Amino acid sequence: MSETVREASYGDGCTIDDEATVGYGAFEEPTRIGDGATIRAGSIVYGNVTIGDGFATGHDVLVREGTTIGDDVLVGTKTVIDGQTEIGSHVSLQTNVYVPTQTTIGNNVFVGPGAVLTNDEYPVRVDDGLEGPTIEDGASIGANATLLPGVTIGENAFVAAGAVVTDDVPAGTLAVGTPATVQPLPDPLDGANQLA
Repeated sequence: MSETVREASYGDGCTIDDEATVGYGAFEEPTRIGDGATIRAGSIVYGNVTIGDGFATGHDVLVREGTTIGDDVLVGTKTVIDGQTEIGSHVSLQTNVYVPTQTTIGNNVFVGPGAVLTNDEYPVRVDDGLEGPTIEDGASIGANATLLPGVTIGENAFVAAGAVVTDDVPAGTLAVGTPATVQPLPDPLDGANQLA
C-alpha cells in the first residue's frame, strides 16, 4: 500500500472537522485554502487544489486534484467535483451535484440539488476526449437538470428543474424540457442571482 501524503496550507479562521481530509494523495502542489473555510466531516479535498476565502462544504463532499475555486463558494453535502475544474466566486453548488473533469463555472452561479453535469459524449464507446460544460457568470441551473458535454450556459441564463440541455443556452434565456428548448426569460427570472 502506498503512503498517503497530506499537505495543505490554511488561511485564518478555518474550521476543519476531524473526520475531514484535506490534501489527500501525493501531488507536487499542496492544497491551499484561504481564510474562513468550513470543511465538514466526511469531506475529502485532494492535493493540488486552490480554494479562496469563505469556502464551506456540507458533509461527504469530494474535491479532486487540479481544481481551482474562488471566494465564498458553498459545496453542498455529497457533491462531487471531479478535478481539473475551474469554479469562480460566489457560487452555490447544492446537495448531490456532480461536476465532471474539464468543467468551467463562472461567478455568481447557482446549481440546484441533484444537477448532473457530464463530460463524455459517448461513454466507453468512443474516445473523443472529455469536455465538460461551461456555465457563465450569473447563470442558474435548476434541481435535477442534466447538462451534456461541451454545452455553454450563457450569462444570466436559467435552466429549469429537470431539463436535459443538449445545446448551448444563450445569455439571458430560459431552457426548459427534455430535450431542452430555449425560451425568453420570464420577467420574474430576469436579473442577477442573489448569492453575493
